[in-house]
Amino acid sequence: MAVTAGKLLFLLVTAILASYAAVSHPFPPPSQPLLIPHTITYPPSLFATIFSTLGFQELSIAAVNANFSFPTPTTIFAPTDSSLLTCPACSLPLLIQEHSIPGLYNLHFLRNLAFGTKIETLAPNRCLTITASPTKPYEPIAKRKVFVNGVEITKPDLFNNGLFIIHGVHGFMSHLSPTSCAVEKMTTLAFPNQPPDTAEFLIMRFLLKEAMMLLRVNGFGLLALAMRVKYPELSQLKSMTIFALDDASIFAGGGGHAYVTDLMFHIVPGKLLKGSDLKNLPVGFEIPTMEHGQKLVVTTAGGAGFLAPMKINYVKIKSFDIVTNKRIVVHALSTPFSHVHRPAVNDDSCNQNHAGGVCENSSGTAQMTGREGE
Repeated sequence: MAVTAGKLLFLLVTAILASYAAVSHPFPPPSQPLLIPHTITYPPSLFATIFSTLGFQELSIAAVNANFSFPTPTTIFAPTDSSLLTCPACSLPLLIQEHSIPGLYNLHFLRNLAFGTKIETLAPNRCLTITASPTKPYEPIAKRKVFVNGVEITKPDLFNNGLFIIHGVHGFMSHLSPTSCAVEKMTTLAFPNQPPDTAEFLIMRFLLKEAMMLLRVNGFGLLALAMRVKYPELSQLKSMTIFALDDASIFAGGGGHAYVTDLMFHIVPGKLLKGSDLKNLPVGFEIPTMEHGQKLVVTTAGGAGFLAPMKINYVKIKSFDIVTNKRIVVHALSTPFSHVHRPAVNDDSCNQNHAGGVCENSSGTAQMTGREGE
């Protein structure tokens, strides 16, 4: 039944498009040259029907109130309803324009584009950046995941009638930057308040750029965006260790949304603590963070294998060294860190007045070690 409904929708839309184009743009007399129209305004109900049938209810509602003028053929990257919740202030008509590009780009074609290819959208002076996940040697290209400005295409080639292709995308949404078409100024790297271009700063800027790009490609787009916001502070560091939560875990709820607002509590400044370094830390070891006066505590030492994974603040380290370079290392968490409140030395009582977090009945501190940025 689903296949039949899809075929009926395809035939219906094709017929409407053809008839509407014929009525709106009749053929000229034989004495005049045949001009192919560059822009056609379709009735709002047409796109509302398409989006609604494909499951994009928010876009369907927006289409009713907007007259979409698209040059045909066009490829549309349609965000899911849950993705639109990440940008409540976004203008949906503008967002659709910013995620629509002239031409037909099916998934196979997108997979074969050069990494970082920029394609101009229907919104003036706005470009989308196409990237794909890396593949292992001898792994077929067909296994590549494709990302549009860091947002994954999760439902490719949902609709294709020869005039339009619609792909479903899921992830963090935002309007495109005015510098999105500039090769040297990608949206995720349009940092505010840049300090003077010293050699040290240029190195960190390059490594931040590299880390953020890898994070977005590997499903940590929200972290990459938060790092951009915190760029003035991060660019001053010589090195850092970041404990990351992926986008899927943040969108899944269960407290994951608190990770972005509590980001500084998940960053260790001035220390490059790789997986091998963390596994050697003893229980009770305290690790300073960028949140003033707050430290992380090793609650389960590493090196015990799969049955007893390392835990910091009672949170399991899911994966070590997911992104690493000479100044930055990123480890993946299962959930965000909770604040662990430790009593003073020789005080076995647990202060129950702490707001949130975990209160321990133990004490003791340890001096920080670890490699400085190389």
